[in-house]
Amino acid sequence: MNNIIDLQARQGNVEVVGVVIEKEDSREFNKFGKTGKVANAVLKDETGKIKLTLWNDDVDKISVGDKIHIKNGYVNEWQGEKQLTTGRLGSMEIVGKEEVKKDDEPKEEVYTNFDEEELSEEPLDDNEEVTDDDIGE
Repeated sequence: MNNIIDLQARQGNVEVVGVVIEKEDSREFNKFGKTGKVANAVLKDETGKIKLTLWNDDVDKISVGDKIHIKNGYVNEWQGEKQLTTGRLGSMEIVGKEEVKKDDEPKEEVYTNFDEEELSEEPLDDNEEVTDDDIGE
């Protein structure tokens, strides 16, 4: 069994268990005269997360919250990001269901370390520089 954190690009024979924490809408493609479906998802285990590419029947079979077991998977790399797929030789099985908490979803970083009374209502000119005095440092 592999941990997600240890997966490397161009690694084959991957066996991993994780929970699907995100799933994008599917899109159709046409290759060699055949139509297919593909969707990206995110798979998470206790060690990390990886993009999971779902193909054809797996697109509709897998949902957010599904705990899945991938056997004989393959890790490829696209634009510097590792992606896990079952490919032609692997398999994917749903082995359970887990509730996906909001904490599992990606977050936008929000800065709240300021006093609202110190904020100015006046917009800055395009060429005006912000100083430490402007932000109360």
